[in-house]
Amino acid sequence: MRYVVAMVFAFIGAALAIIFLSSSVADWVVGRMTFESPDDADNLHMLVFIGTNIVALLIGWMVGWVIGGSGGSKPP
Repeated sequence: MRYVVAMVFAFIGAALAIIFLSSSVADWVVGRMTFESPDDADNLHMLVFIGTNIVALLIGWMVGWVIGGSGGSKPP
């Protein structure tokens, strides 16, 4: 059951990051740099967007893992 809870929280964390966080972070990072071609800017934007989503996925997984493990039975 712990794995299911962790997967649900990972999905929720990634979904929230996609909706609210990733694009803003990617825009902020790309806006702080200068580029010689638009392709470089687009590649960095994509990399930061995906990286932010992966970090949110891992954070969601860890939170779900902790919450899912707290409901387990403990030996006396």
